[in-house]
Parts: sequence; C-alpha cells; structure tokens
Amino acid sequence: MQPPAVQVIASVLAIAAACGAAALVVVRIVAPRRLRALRPFALWFAWAVAVAATAGSLYFSEVAHYVPCRLCWFQRIAMYPLAVLLGIAALRRDAGVWRYAVAFPAAGAAVSGYHYLIERGVLTEGGACEIANPCNLIWFERFGFVTLPLMALAGFVAIGTTLLVLVRPADRENPA
Repeated sequence: MQPPAVQVIASVLAIAAACGAAALVVVRIVAPRRLRALRPFALWFAWAVAVAATAGSLYFSEVAHYVPCRLCWFQRIAMYPLAVLLGIAALRRDAGVWRYAVAFPAAGAAVSGYHYLIERGVLTEGGACEIANPCNLIWFERFGFVTLPLMALAGFVAIGTTLLVLVRPADRENPA
C-alpha cells in the first residue's frame, strides 16, 4: 500500500478514535449505565488502538522513511509499551491495569499536544529538536489538520479515556 493511502486510512482512524473518546465522555455524563455493555470490550479496544498506533508509526518510519524527531520518539516511548501492557491485561481481564497504564497515555498526550502546537506555529520549538530534523516539519497533512502528532494525540486520548471511563469503573465495581 502506498504512503498516501496509508495516510488517509490512518487519519480517518485517528478522527474516529477521537470521536469515540468524546462520545464516551458524553455518554459517561448523560447516561453512565449504558456504558456497562461496553466494559467487557474496553481493554481490547484500548489494545487495538495501541497496536494500530504502533504499527502506523513503524510504517511511517520504516516503510515511508519519515524520520522521527525527538518529540516523536517520546511519543513512541509512551505508545509502544501500551501495545504489550494492554494486550496482556485484556487477555487476563485485568481491569486494575488502569492504575499503572494511564500514565503512558497521559504523558504521550501531553507530548503529542505540545508537538502539534509546535507544528501549527502556536509554540516555538525551544530547542526540543535538532536543526537537521525539526519538530515543526510536517511530513503530511490530511483533511487540513491531521498530522502525525495529532494522530498520536487521538490515540492517546482514546486509550486514556477508555481506561478512565470504562476500565476504571469496572475495577471499582469488582475489586480484586
């Protein structure tokens, strides 16, 4: 598959993940009991998002040859362990994983948001990246706003929201 097609697919998945996270928050506020049906699948969903984000980042660097900047590496450091951690938790049905897993999407979302603001020119780089590989370099942009840091941000928000809105309440209802 060619990079432009993968860019569109990954962008659509990122938008869907962000919309799903927003919908979870709204349902949690408006009709929290409706979320019970989703809880058995929550860890699998979070794991799938982490695996898709990990695969996407590897595709863009190893196949499309987009060189990750320093902030991209920090985002990867936050995402890659989630693909393993959430997979194990899903297999074990370990709802308690949210306690230690939520730090990864929180840190990753902070870095991704900062990176996106640098790309948009809202913030200056401030020496975070190298001159040869700047953090404000936009490898591609789809739909007028979706870039690699925004895709990472959407993944982190979807995973974090899933852990806090769906997995955490299940853990509190069934303490180990």
